[in-house]
Amino acid sequence: MIDIHLLRKNQKLVLDSLKHRNQPLDGVKKILILDEKWRVIKKEEEELRSERNSLGLEIAELKKHKKEKEAAKSIKRSGEISERIKQISEETKSLEEQIRELLLTVPNIPDESVPIGKEETHNKEIRKWGKPAKHSKDIVAHDIIGEKTGLIDFERGSKLGGHRFSVLKGPIAKLERALITFMLSVQTTKGYLEVAPPNLVKSEIMQGTGQLPKFAEDLYKCKDDDLWLIPTAEVPLTNLYAGEVLEEKNLPVKLTAYTPCYRREAGAYGKDIKGLIRQHQFNKVELVKFAHPETSFKELESLTKDAEEILILLGLPYRVIELCTGHIGFSSAKTYDIEVWLPSQDKYREISSCSNCTDFQARRANIKFRNSKGELQFVHTLNGSGLAVGRTLIAILENFQEDNSILIPKLLQDFMGQETIEF
Repeated sequence: MIDIHLLRKNQKLVLDSLKHRNQPLDGVKKILILDEKWRVIKKEEEELRSERNSLGLEIAELKKHKKEKEAAKSIKRSGEISERIKQISEETKSLEEQIRELLLTVPNIPDESVPIGKEETHNKEIRKWGKPAKHSKDIVAHDIIGEKTGLIDFERGSKLGGHRFSVLKGPIAKLERALITFMLSVQTTKGYLEVAPPNLVKSEIMQGTGQLPKFAEDLYKCKDDDLWLIPTAEVPLTNLYAGEVLEEKNLPVKLTAYTPCYRREAGAYGKDIKGLIRQHQFNKVELVKFAHPETSFKELESLTKDAEEILILLGLPYRVIELCTGHIGFSSAKTYDIEVWLPSQDKYREISSCSNCTDFQARRANIKFRNSKGELQFVHTLNGSGLAVGRTLIAILENFQEDNSILIPKLLQDFMGQETIEF
C-alpha cells in the first residue's frame, strides 16, 4: 500500500507511476477528493475542540461569579459542539475506511531505475548463461513424453481435478521430488531458513501481500470459511511477521519454503494449454527476504543470483530480464524475470520472478523494524521463485534428451538413485 502522506506531498509522482504502469487514474483521484474532505472536517474538529476547551474555562468562571444565565448559554453551545464532534468522528471513520479500500487497489510505485515501457519489447535483457543446444526439431516435447510413457497422466489428472490438472508417476514424480529437495538444500546453505507454512490462509493475509482485493478472481477460496488456497508461498512467508517489529541487527531475514501453489488463472484460458506449463496446481520453492530500506535493492540482486544458481548447477540455459513499468507486478517496485530455455517452444520461458516490493507489503501487513535510534520503520520485503519446480522439470526433460532417454543432471542423480529416464 502506498503512503497517503506521499500522495499528499507528491501527487504527480503517484499519477505518473500509474501512467507508466498503464493503470487507470480514477482510484487515486477519488482518494484525493476523499482525503480533502477528511482534512477539512479534521480541521473543523480541531477548531471545535479548541472552542469547547475555552468554553469549559468560561463556564467555570461564570459559575464562580454566579452568572447562571450566561453559563447556560455556554453549556448549550458546548453540548452542540460535542454532538458535532461525534458526527465528525463517524464521518472521518467512514472516509478513512473508503480511503483505505481505495489505497488497497493502487499498485506500488516503480523504482526510478525501472525501464519505462508498455510492451514486452521494452523489457531489458540483463544477462544470459549457457547456450541452448536443443531446439524443437531435436527433441520430443515433454507432454508427448508424458503421454507416451504414461508418467505424466493428463487424462487422469483431468478426471480427478478437471482441466489443467495432471498426475506425475514413477521416475518423473521422483524427479520432481528430487528437484524440491535439491532446491531447498541449496538455498538453506545460503542462510535461508526453511519454513513449512499452511497452504490455507485468511483474507487479511492475502491482503497483506497484495493478492486481495485486486486478484480475487485468480484465487481459490473455501466457500464455508474465510480461507484461501495460497497462489505462492510468498503469501504465508511474508505474513509470518505481520503486525510484528523486527530488530535491525537481524536484517536481512531470509526464508525459503516449498509449497504447492493454486491459481485459477482466470483470463488465461487458451494460453499454454498443452503440458505442464500452466497448471491450476503446481509446486514451487520460494525465497523471501525482509531487508533494511537502505540495502533492499542490493538484496534483490543477491536474491536473483540465488535463484539463478539452481539453473547454473543443473546446467540449464537461461536469461535474466528486467521488466519495464508496464510489466512489473502489482506489489513490485522492481522485478527481474529469469527465463529458462524450453526447446519444444524454441524460446525462453519464465521460471522465476524476483521482486523488491519496498515498503508496499510491509505497510499493508504492518511489518516494521526498530532502527539504531529506537525509531520504528517499515521493512522492505522481497520475494522470488527459487524455482518453479514444474517448469524446471520440463526444462530437464527437454534439454537433456539423448537417444530416447533423459539424462538426469549429475547433482540430482544421488537424489534420484538413477542416471536416466527412458522413453
